[in-house]
Order: sequence, then structure tokens, then C-alpha cells
Amino acid sequence: MDNMTAKVSCFARAYHYNNNQVHIFEDNSAELLLGDEYEQIAQNMINGIPFFLPGFAGTREEGLRRIVDKQLSPSVLGRSAFCEKKLEKEKGLGCKQYIIFASGYDTYSLRNADKSLSVFEMDLPELLTDKIERIKRTGIKTDAVFVPCNLAEMTWKEKLLQAGYIATQKSFGSLLGISYYLSKEEFKSLLRTVSELMVNGSVICFDYPSEDESRETKTNKMLAMGAGEQMKALYSDLELEEILSSCGFEIAIHLNHDEMTRQYFSDYNTFNNEYSMKAPVGVGYVLAERKTDR
Repeated sequence: MDNMTAKVSCFARAYHYNNNQVHIFEDNSAELLLGDEYEQIAQNMINGIPFFLPGFAGTREEGLRRIVDKQLSPSVLGRSAFCEKKLEKEKGLGCKQYIIFASGYDTYSLRNADKSLSVFEMDLPELLTDKIERIKRTGIKTDAVFVPCNLAEMTWKEKLLQAGYIATQKSFGSLLGISYYLSKEEFKSLLRTVSELMVNGSVICFDYPSEDESRETKTNKMLAMGAGEQMKALYSDLELEEILSSCGFEIAIHLNHDEMTRQYFSDYNTFNNEYSMKAPVGVGYVLAERKTDR
């Protein structure tokens, strides 16, 4: 399994860190995790300039930067910054467990210095096997608990509990990048099961495709299809609120592309006017709190 979508997200974080002094999201471990594939992915993107940037006449390096800044990075960086900043706040409110659903090549566990926070990474067995080997090559120590599973199968719940997750303890769940690849019923089923594992006051964080699509989100759909992954659903604000409510969650924060750009991209854009970025139209960002006993 190539895991290309997860690798490209990791590449976007690494490229942003390497090529800027002021960051939307600071990930100093992403390139270490990719290893030699960092340069390979960069070259693949350069080769794809005619697809991403029809009629572009600049240098290869300028083309690569524009592809990353305009197509790959905005959604990945914005949602990562949103999630980890909210996690830091929740830790101050007593959160002791962080579950990263479909963790891919997320590097939080490599950057985390807080030993009081238990980190659980859940993803397909073959991806986690590859990731663990990559972490070993970096020489970085991690206390993360890796839980090989398929989130499409209900057995993931028991596997998480067997791995040491404490269902009576306040937790934070990251479901970034998941809603795109599930049908509405599948996403609702996942949220319902997550709710069953969480005590009141726990929170989840996720991004989702809204009904207002942009050129960037359409391009990302095409990339996903090229990697063998199909984006399946779009949500209205009201529909999303109803789904969360039925699963025992109440929306605490709900950002659209304008609000995300203003809150998380402003400092970077002030310092990097030539390479300004904005959150993509057609993506929403949610922090929801577990409220109702089920």
C-alpha cells in the first residue's frame, strides 16, 4: 500500500516548515519521517506543474512553491493548527488522552513533550507498520500507542480499549481528513461509536467538505481519485449540526474558510505577502463537545 495521500499531507507540512520563518503550523519532524521520499515527492510535484498550473512560465522551484502553497498546504496546515491549538487548551481543562483517528504520518507524538498525555494513533496495520519503521530510522523516541485497525470495522473500538484507552477519562479525538472518504451514514456511524467511548466534556475536532466547493477542493478530489481514494459526501451546516446532535455532540466552534484564514493565516500572510495563503473554500472546521449521555 502506497499511502500517497498521507505522504503528500506530510510533505506539505515539511515543505512549509522548511521554506518559511513564520508558520501557519510548525512541524519540524515531518521531513524526518518522510526521509528520502521528501525529495521524490517534490520532484513528482514539479513533474505535475502542467496539471496543477496550466500555462505556468516560471522556474521549477517557483512552480513547486505555488503548487504547495495554493493546492496542497492550505487545508492541511489550517486544520492541523486548529486541532493542536484546541488540544493545548483542552489539556489545560483536564484532557489526558489524545486519539488520532486515521493518523497517517501525523507527527504529534514525535513533537510531544507532555508525558501526562496518552497518545493513541489508529490506522490501517500496513500504514502503522511502515510508520513505526520510519520513526525508528529517525531515532526519535515516542510514547504513542499504535492501534492497528480498520475504522470501517466495528472491532476498532475493542482494540482501542485493549490498547489502554480509558473510557471514563476525558479525551480529545482528532478526526482530521476522514469525513471526505466516508458516506454520510458511515461518518455518522463512526461519530456514534466515538461518542460511546467518550465521557461528557470530551471533544472531537474534524474538517469536512461543505456544499460550497472551490477549484482547490475539486483538485484535491482529483488527487484523491488518482491515489485510489474516492471523496463521497458534502454537508450543509444544518445537516452537520443535526448529525452531531444525534450522536451526542454539540458544536463548540465552527469555522468557514474566511474565519479560518483570519484566525490562523494572518500572521503568516503579514510576513509572507508574496506567498500569501488562504483556507480553501469548501472546507469547514469543527470542534464539538460530548454533551449527552446515550
